[in-house]
Amino acid sequence: MARAIRQAAAIPIRDGMICMVTSRSKLRWVLPKGRIEIRQTASEAALVEAWEEAGLLGTIQGDSVGSYHYEKYNRDHHVLVFVMKVLNERAEWPEFSERERQWVSVEEAIRRIEEPDLKDIVRTIFRDELTQAAAE
Repeated sequence: MARAIRQAAAIPIRDGMICMVTSRSKLRWVLPKGRIEIRQTASEAALVEAWEEAGLLGTIQGDSVGSYHYEKYNRDHHVLVFVMKVLNERAEWPEFSERERQWVSVEEAIRRIEEPDLKDIVRTIFRDELTQAAAE
């Protein structure tokens, strides 16, 4: 079997909210994600995808917070996930005519995410916020 396609994803956060974008088909809400190019680190790729897919600029917070696998077009994809602190949001961006962008609560992001392992990563990162929200 062919080697897995290496990708990176950003979990863009600001004020306790997560930014999600529509897939190109506009059938699902996803986190910005894409292929790690040659001579590019995974965290650099996550920042590039957040810009191209969502018009977001910011910084990666530390190392990867986890990874997950999925299959598409009969190829395995391995995705490294990073938390991104959003510092700026542009009105137009490279894929702005192809995607919608929406800020949602952590709970709503978890509901929208389809990949079980990615749901678990988001739950783990935001465990304290989820516990606090449940208590209120």
